[in-house]
Amino acid sequence: QVQLVESGGDSVQAGGSLRLSCRASGYTKNRCMGWFRQAPGKEREGVATIASYGTTTYEGSVKGRFTISKDNAENTLYLEMNSLKPDDTAMYYCAAGRFNWCGTWDYWGQGTQVTVSS
Repeated sequence: QVQLVESGGDSVQAGGSLRLSCRASGYTKNRCMGWFRQAPGKEREGVATIASYGTTTYEGSVKGRFTISKDNAENTLYLEMNSLKPDDTAMYYCAAGRFNWCGTWDYWGQGTQVTVSS
């Protein structure tokens, strides 16, 4: 069983930065981990993933601005977000994959709100 708790969401102005954290309880070192977001009236979308061996993927609009990373010793997943835009406004969720398969997500956090004003 894995429990995920996100933190770090805030209200910032465009061009600002935030770092989201997702602290996990339970074993996640062998799991793909990911960040997702959902804006009001929109479907949830994947933002970034990191495989157990470190390979990362990013959604096109965040490439070059967001960085996903993890600290296995602290069992914590991070999302560094720079050059934030109003379109980044959403509830951000972290998720743990079905072992190292990044296509199926077994566990979800409760979300942390990011609001970017112009």
